[in-house]
Amino acid sequence: MEFIKKCSSKKHSESNAICYCQECDVYMCNKCSNFHSELCENHHVNNLNKEKNEIFTGKCKEKKHKDDLEYFCRNHNQLCCAACISKIKGKGNGQHTDCEVCYIEDIKKEKQNNLKDNIKYLEDFSNKIEQSIKELKKIYEEMNEKKEDLKMKVSKIFTNIRNNLNEREDKILSDIDNQFNNTYFKEDLVQQCEKLPNELNKSLVIGKNLNNNMNQNSKDLNAYINDCIFIENNINKIKIIEKNINKSNSIKAKFKFIPEEEEINKFLNDIKNFGKIINEDIKDLNSLILIIKNFK
Repeated sequence: MEFIKKCSSKKHSESNAICYCQECDVYMCNKCSNFHSELCENHHVNNLNKEKNEIFTGKCKEKKHKDDLEYFCRNHNQLCCAACISKIKGKGNGQHTDCEVCYIEDIKKEKQNNLKDNIKYLEDFSNKIEQSIKELKKIYEEMNEKKEDLKMKVSKIFTNIRNNLNEREDKILSDIDNQFNNTYFKEDLVQQCEKLPNELNKSLVIGKNLNNNMNQNSKDLNAYINDCIFIENNINKIKIIEKNINKSNSIKAKFKFIPEEEEINKFLNDIKNFGKIINEDIKDLNSLILIIKNFK
């Protein structure tokens, strides 16, 4: 969230502040800042950083505390006010009553010495941070490439498994059709049976007509014999169909899918647990990442 303060001057109350004076406890716009710097050369003026939510005002940040920061808590490495170290606890007071507290003047020398060490640390660190960042980026790119390669391999494996399962399913379904047809009867037997009554009636009608006209002259003899042959062929077909019907009616389907339910559940459980990712190439990033985090 962007930190924006308005100028404390009534004349410039609509202008954005660019800095804050600790001694005057005022926010100043560009015009006020120029005027202030000429009059108050030794005041502590802080430039406002829009990326920060608050600035150092010299006042205590605790709720309901409006005192100046005159003390330093060694336990918490923190500036505090009189209310913070008050022996009366409650209502926001006494947060540092049991801590080791001193005046800020007494900690000045110690902080100056620490500042020198910190400056040296920052200088040393600044010399190697760029190289550390380059190494971190390189390692990240390598690991990301390995990650994508691994995902691709896993995807291919599971695609292959799915394809093989689909092929196996199609094969078993085809086997069911083939075994059913070969063992019992094919679909065309049903179709033949549905046509059977018409064929029977047709042959019967032709046969009765022939029987009623036994005394045919010689020129109709060929037709007579041909119709008799037709009836005989039809009867042979009917007998075959009858045999197949009797055979089919006497057999009950005994198809069963193997494996059984228990084995199927075990197989499904194996699928759920199929595959495992093992890290074979661990690089020690902890120290490098820690450097970057601490730098932030």
